[in-house]
Amino acid sequence: MTSELSRAERLRCAEVGAACVSLNSRKAARALTLLYDEALRPAGIRSTQFSLLTAVGGLGPVNVNALADQVVVDRTTLTRNLALLVRARLVAVEAGKDRRTRLATLTVKGRAALERALPLWEEVQGRIEKSVGAPRLERLRTDLGALVRAAQGG
Repeated sequence: MTSELSRAERLRCAEVGAACVSLNSRKAARALTLLYDEALRPAGIRSTQFSLLTAVGGLGPVNVNALADQVVVDRTTLTRNLALLVRARLVAVEAGKDRRTRLATLTVKGRAALERALPLWEEVQGRIEKSVGAPRLERLRTDLGALVRAAQGG
């Protein structure tokens, strides 16, 4: 059974949709993910994989828990995503000094994938910057960082 909303209820839904930070950030994230996935396709990786490769590469051998905090993802999701990179031999995850600690590092193949992907990323990043403008893009990055901190209770 379906139920039609009243005109006032439909207007309220439209207002919520226009104002909702979560909805609008997800729409932007999906649009950008599609754009970056297409740009990175020749390197054989997706934007989510690129993000993890750059995080692991930038942090060096990194504790998986610290990596989860850095990329703002729960440990279970990160473990699942890292498993794909390990299976593709782009990342190695090994026990740290303490057996409870696991460290992620780029493999030789992972470095090569990152080297192939970086020029592709730079090209699409430049297109976005040209379209939006560098000052606006910098404000957006700052504002997104503030949103992350607010969502985390900080």
